[in-house]
Amino acid sequence: MTQPGRDATRSALVEVAAALLRDAGPAAVTTRAVAQAAGVQPPTIYRLFGDKDGLLDAVAEQVFATWVAGKRLATETDDPVADLRAGWDGQIAFGLANPGLYGLLNEPGRATRSPATLAGIDVLRARVHRIAAAGRLRVSERRAVEMVHAAGTGAVLALLTQPPADRDLGLADAMWAALAAAVLTDEPPAAAGDTTAAAVAFRTVAPDLPGLTPAERALLSEWLDRAIEG
Repeated sequence: MTQPGRDATRSALVEVAAALLRDAGPAAVTTRAVAQAAGVQPPTIYRLFGDKDGLLDAVAEQVFATWVAGKRLATETDDPVADLRAGWDGQIAFGLANPGLYGLLNEPGRATRSPATLAGIDVLRARVHRIAAAGRLRVSERRAVEMVHAAGTGAVLALLTQPPADRDLGLADAMWAALAAAVLTDEPPAAAGDTTAAAVAFRTVAPDLPGLTPAERALLSEWLDRAIEG
């Protein structure tokens, strides 16, 4: 099979598997069903993807990567907190609209996070960094990223366990409110007297401060990390 033919067959298999996943869930995506719908023999799937899990990963990457690309292109506003909230709402909406895919990406048995998931976390990390630079973060950037990601994933998975007609969509809003109270400050540190928020804000610029040696910048960053983590 030539490379163009291989690429076309691969794309066709991914599209067929994506349709099955969307319409009937992960259990419907069998090698036999996908091969039959795509008009190829089952061994083709193994040659192109290694196994069925490889095929499912390819589907997840395609759909999720397209969504992440859209997030990257989203216009930033002057309010980094509002931008983070918009990202939260988008994550919830995506998960509820793509239950099979979302469950696949967040299976506890996955050995590593998919590249698309990691790209999404990079977007989250950038948004959290803007909040930290504005002096609105009361925990370290790393802790904030982990908390937002964990809370968002947990909210989606909890809602997906409920029948669509019985879902309490207010759960996601309530979780955001609790998360915001734990992670964000209401005002910049100068106005609120929040020394931790001030340290977090200073930490965002410490690695780039002029007039210091690399060793001095690293030491300053270490001191600030200690102050932030308490």
